[in-house]
Amino acid sequence: MDDDRRLVHIFSSNVSIAFENIYLDKEIAETQAEIIYTLGEVMENRSKETASHVKRVAQYTHLIAKNFGLDEEESFILKSASPLHDIGKIGIEDSILLKPTKLTTDEFEIMKTHAMIGYDILKKSTRSILRAAAIVAHEHHEKYDGNGYPAGNKGDDIHIYGRIVAIADVFDALTHKRVYKEAWSFEESIEYLIDQKGKHF
Repeated sequence: MDDDRRLVHIFSSNVSIAFENIYLDKEIAETQAEIIYTLGEVMENRSKETASHVKRVAQYTHLIAKNFGLDEEESFILKSASPLHDIGKIGIEDSILLKPTKLTTDEFEIMKTHAMIGYDILKKSTRSILRAAAIVAHEHHEKYDGNGYPAGNKGDDIHIYGRIVAIADVFDALTHKRVYKEAWSFEESIEYLIDQKGKHF
């Protein structure tokens, strides 16, 4: 009987420790996500975009990921990573980043380097959310037809994370006012996404 009690006690203790570890893992993931949102908002504020952009992109990303068939855990990771899609803009000088008119060809070439800068910032992490963020930062400007940047990847050579965030990012940019354009209607934006199937997306 004492052995049975001892076994029950050991089992109960192990279950309790397992639940504590699950809680701590969840707490760490949520803390990472909160820090990432904050960094994303700081970056958007610097580039004069609304901080709500990164929150909306995260929500769209989550919906697209789940509808595409990613499981809940992977969808959460991608949602949490997506606010850092433009973190590389931290390395772009204000005269280009904040320019209210169209960029020159040379300026646009400099602007395009933000994808590689973001990847270089994040690529060394061993954390799943930051590893996903590195992929997103690097690949969300690639285009399905190979005319994107920084690598000119094409089709399924573009990681699914980059392809999903590209849709979310473009949709949000279209449906909200920017310094260089008025907001498009929902219908116009959807029509554009459909038109870009096989080209951009």
